[in-house]
Amino acid sequence: MSRRGWMLFAAMSVIWGIPYLLIKVADEGVSVPLLVFTRTALGAALLLPVALRRHQLRVLVPRWRWLAVFALVEIVVPWVLLSNAERRLSSSMSGLLVATVPIIGAVLARLTGDAERLTLVRWSGLLIGLGGVALLVGQAAGGSAWPIIEVLGTATCYATGPLIANRKLGDLPGLGMTTVCLGFAAVLYLPVAMTSLPHALPPARVLASLAVLAAVCTAAALILFFMLIAEVGPARATVITYLNPAVAVALGAGILGEPLTPLILIAFALILSGSVLATRRARQPASGAPLTPLRRREATELGDARDCA
Repeated sequence: MSRRGWMLFAAMSVIWGIPYLLIKVADEGVSVPLLVFTRTALGAALLLPVALRRHQLRVLVPRWRWLAVFALVEIVVPWVLLSNAERRLSSSMSGLLVATVPIIGAVLARLTGDAERLTLVRWSGLLIGLGGVALLVGQAAGGSAWPIIEVLGTATCYATGPLIANRKLGDLPGLGMTTVCLGFAAVLYLPVAMTSLPHALPPARVLASLAVLAAVCTAAALILFFMLIAEVGPARATVITYLNPAVAVALGAGILGEPLTPLILIAFALILSGSVLATRRARQPASGAPLTPLRRREATELGDARDCA
């Protein structure tokens, strides 16, 4: 990759590894609905001028039903599940459990018509990754199982969203889609958020976490991710999925003082290796498979994404 590609890759690996820490801190001072509303509303407000300037909104209207479904699966449901789970679960544990997204995605893709069969290597990856999850569940067995179910539900939503986007929204611009979906989620959460306002101004660290979560981990991160796709291609860009959990674990242990036990490290290694194996694809011919409509559009639209920076 180019130096620019490596810089974007490193930035995204870190930026999408820190939301678990920020959610944990924000949970201390605001309700879950208010947290999700703030993140979605500010994120949409920051992305809206960019989407308008690039004329990416009007084209979305004919597909509004699938956009609503995508928003529910990718934002509305998982963000509230994850935020609520982190009230009783460590940020590092949450990050590791969400790392099962590639494993769940491989299973869902196969169950919903993916033509590529599950080879012995991919089956091995599924079993290895599930073994890592079992270790984490065993370590947290002393408490309630519900937070773990919520995080695994979050991972399932994150694995389902791309399938919907690829098959039903593949020819639509990603930045415009994200802006509309964030705005839709904010509207849904507004009434509940207004009924759970804090009686006093939350501490500065809570307000800072909310601001960084919305501005950096949502709005700026999505723009950088589109730039990364344009620079290195969609396949290499998704490799950040394997690095985000390591950042989440390191920040949880280093900043919040969360326990970093040998069992957690072993579970991380199992989930990471299982994810890599479970999503391993057969080698393509030298010419490569054609890009999906979404990727073709991203390659042309986002090639000049420097305008967004």
